[in-house]
Amino acid sequence: MPALSFGRRAVTALTPGLFLALALLSATGPFASDLYLPSFPEIGRDFSAGATGVQLTLTAFLLGMAAGQLLFGPLSDKYGRYRPLLIGSAGFVAASVAAALAPNLAVLIGARLVQGLCSSAGVVIARAAISDLTHGPQAARTFSLLMTIGGVAPVVAPTAGGLLATTVGWHGVLWVLAGLALVMFACVVFVLGETRPPEQRSQGSPFAGLREVLRSRRFLGYALLFASTFGVLMSYISASSFIYQNLIGFTAAQYGFAFGLNALGLVATGYISSRLARRIPPRRTVAVAVPVLLAASATVLALALSPAPPLLLAVAIFCAVAVIGFIMGNTTALALDEVRHTSGSGSAVLGGGQFFMGALVSPLTGLAGETSAVPLGIVMTCAALLAGAALAATRSRPDSGNSRT
Repeated sequence: MPALSFGRRAVTALTPGLFLALALLSATGPFASDLYLPSFPEIGRDFSAGATGVQLTLTAFLLGMAAGQLLFGPLSDKYGRYRPLLIGSAGFVAASVAAALAPNLAVLIGARLVQGLCSSAGVVIARAAISDLTHGPQAARTFSLLMTIGGVAPVVAPTAGGLLATTVGWHGVLWVLAGLALVMFACVVFVLGETRPPEQRSQGSPFAGLREVLRSRRFLGYALLFASTFGVLMSYISASSFIYQNLIGFTAAQYGFAFGLNALGLVATGYISSRLARRIPPRRTVAVAVPVLLAASATVLALALSPAPPLLLAVAIFCAVAVIGFIMGNTTALALDEVRHTSGSGSAVLGGGQFFMGALVSPLTGLAGETSAVPLGIVMTCAALLAGAALAATRSRPDSGNSRT
C-alpha cells in the first residue's frame, strides 16, 4: 500500500500554511464550547431549566472531548493522522446539525456529547502532528504559538455569540457552529496531509501506546499539570456567563467583550511565552507561572468571600486567565517530549485528562446558584494547588541527569 493512498500526501516539515490549518483544527473545540455561552440564560428559559441543567450541555461536550481524544489519539498512532481526522470531522458536522435542531434539553445534551466526541479528533491529532514534526525548544515555541492563535477562538466566540444571541437566538448560534464544523471538514479534505508515515506507526493493539505512556512518571506529572491548569480555565469559562451577567450586572454584549478581553490576555502571554522559549527552558517558565496562577486563584476566592465590589472579581480573573498562557503550551511540549514515539497516545492522555477535568469542575461552579462566585473561587484555588503538586512531581531524581528540570 502506498504511504499515502488515502492521506493525499506525505508531510515532513511544519510549514506556515500547515501550522495555520492545524491551529484551526485545534481551535474548533474551544469555539464549540464558547460560542453559545451567552445563550445560557435563553436556553434555560426555553427549556425551563436552571443553571446546573444548562451547564450539563457544556459538561456533556467536555466529556465527549475527553473520551474522543482517548479514542482518536491511539488510532492515529496506528492508522496515521489523516483517516481518523477525516472521520471525526465528518461526525462533527452531523452532530452540529443535530444540536442546532434540538427540540429539548435532553436532545441538546446528547448532541453536544457527540459534538465533543467528534471535534476532539482535530484537537488531539493537531497536537500529535506538531509533535511528529518538531521537538525541544522548537516544539515549545510551536505549542505556545498554537495556543496563541487558538486563543482567537475564545476572543471571537463569546463576542460573536453575544451578538448573535440577540438577533438569531440560540438555535441560530448553533447553526453558525455547524457552519464552522463544515469549514473544518473542508480543511481536512483539501489542505491537510499525513505526518505519520507507515514505518513509524504503532504495531499490535491500537491502544498499546496508552499503556506505554501511562508508565512514564514525568509524562503523567506533566499531564496532571496540564489538566489542572485547564481546570482553572474551564471553571472560569463555565461560570463566566452567570458571574458577569447575573453577579456583576453586564449585558450579553458586555459579557462577550469582557470574555474577549480575558482571552486577549491569554493570547498575549502565549505569544510572549513562545518568544521566551528561544532563551528560557520551558520548565523554568512554568515553574514561575504556576505560583502566580495559585495567587490569582486564591484572590478570586478571597474577593468572593468578602464584601468587595463584584467588579474586582473581573480583575483577579483576568490575572488568573492570562498567566495560563505561560503554562499550557510549554507543558504540552514537555509532556510530549517524554513520549515522542507514541505522541498520538500521549496527546490523547493530555487531552482526555484536560477535558475530564473540565467536565468535573464545570457543574461545581454553579452549586451556590447564579449569584455567588464562592464555588468558582474554591474550584480555581483547588485546581491551582493540584497544578503546583503536579509540577513538583515532575522533578527529576538526583541521579537521573535530566537537563530539562
